[in-house]
Amino acid sequence: LASLNSVLCFRYSALLCSYVISDAINIVSVCYVVALLQCMSLCCLFPDLIPPSVCNLLNSSTIYANNEVSLAEVDIYGFDYDYTLALYSDALNTMIYNTARDFLIEHFKYPEGIRKYDYIPNFAARGLHYDIQKGLLMKIDAFHYIQLGTVYRGLNPVPDEEVLRLYGGTHHVPLHQVSGFYGKVSHCGPKVKQFMDIFSIPEMTLLAVANDFFISNDIEYDPEHLYKDVSVSEAIGMVHIKGYMYKWIMQDLEKYILGGDETYAVLHRLVSHGKKLFLITNSPFSFVDKGMRYMVGKDWRDFFDVVIVQADKPHFFNDCVKPFRRLDGNGDLQWDKINSLDKGQIYKQGNLYDFLRLTGWRGSSVLYFGDHLYSDLADLMLRHGWRTGAIVPELDLETKVVNTEQYAQSLTWLQALTGLLERMQMHRDSQSREVLQDWLKEREELRLRTKNLFNPQFGSIFRTCHNPTYFSRRLCRFSDVYMASISCLLNYDLSYTFYPRRTPLQHEAPLWMDQLCTGCMKTPFLEEMAHIR
Repeated sequence: LASLNSVLCFRYSALLCSYVISDAINIVSVCYVVALLQCMSLCCLFPDLIPPSVCNLLNSSTIYANNEVSLAEVDIYGFDYDYTLALYSDALNTMIYNTARDFLIEHFKYPEGIRKYDYIPNFAARGLHYDIQKGLLMKIDAFHYIQLGTVYRGLNPVPDEEVLRLYGGTHHVPLHQVSGFYGKVSHCGPKVKQFMDIFSIPEMTLLAVANDFFISNDIEYDPEHLYKDVSVSEAIGMVHIKGYMYKWIMQDLEKYILGGDETYAVLHRLVSHGKKLFLITNSPFSFVDKGMRYMVGKDWRDFFDVVIVQADKPHFFNDCVKPFRRLDGNGDLQWDKINSLDKGQIYKQGNLYDFLRLTGWRGSSVLYFGDHLYSDLADLMLRHGWRTGAIVPELDLETKVVNTEQYAQSLTWLQALTGLLERMQMHRDSQSREVLQDWLKEREELRLRTKNLFNPQFGSIFRTCHNPTYFSRRLCRFSDVYMASISCLLNYDLSYTFYPRRTPLQHEAPLWMDQLCTGCMKTPFLEEMAHIR
């Protein structure tokens, strides 16, 4: 094995060992190879054996492609506002949580003891599911299987055996029990809600905290009532409906809004290249106007050909009932019939069918960016053939984790162990089975260690142990491209074509290095693109 150093990557050295093991004449040979692997601690002794597929050059400013997209064919760029044009600091989540928690106590008369629970910044993650009837928060993969070890009742993990018992001896959640296409729960039958919105992170945390209080104090309660009281229809919804969130942000823009200069740079660059821009947001005009003035300047509306506020997405995209209304310069509602969507005007409500009729903007010449896979992107992708770009701020942290040496070593050895297990399982003697059990135990320990690098409770938002998450599958289904923020556009020429990697299927073998290492291309950073400003 030592002679393989600098010649074969770590994965292939492990695979070579697996061939030795599979052809071993007796158990002594097997034990020898196992002992050699353990004693050498290859990941530590031979860091240069980590394969080139595990790359520490992932750039968080990369745009990742699920589908082939040529920017040369895109003439019209559309944007959501919240968590798309405007990114928010973690301080906003704390404010939403604190206000909703206090509302539960003061208006719904929940126990005062809940107030002692402060917001936990890194507890929940986007894309999780919540079993309303059982009061369980969990991560589900693309095949509707619960990832064991990521099921929480309150703030405590639920043992795997209990999860299996609660779900009838399996950890599979049937399709009919999961929330509907837009992430909403049905009015009858089992309810499992998926949280796809970044704004839902404080909601998940408050649900966990309230559950934890009742359980810890042995207080009987109905989990369904708790969900309703906390959810967007009550405590959390109150923060939005009564405008508290808008007020906080407008009073301290510098505290809450991130990346304003980059937003200006993106819009300026697109317009200077002759692109048409439009904005469709659910937020009110006064809120958007103040935020855009802060990020872009008082003339921000000059960048946009059409501005639509309080659009009521996703209904804006899938019904044709609400007509457009015009707002005057003060944001007051006007009564004239809308026969065109004019630059410099502000419109409210409306629907996509009238939007298409009045603008003529159709098909792959339109690229729309948003953060909510269902409300912003799904209908545009499935019904109307627009190009879609998902904004996933979590990519910034996740790529930093993937770039660490600890992650590279853990993942490499995890993959090698899996290969060894696959080949070793044909040996049925007791000593071989004992070796297999040791490897299985080590594999589970590696999985846990790798998960904890992202989030100790739920791991990566993109993967379970080995499968894509439910969130990740929807990301691939509803977005042509995805990125950490719209500022990533600054790293690409506007005639650039995004090509999805031809990653091998299970029955295929990788043929090219770019199949193994996506996102490692060297792209200009913002300081190198300063002339755009």
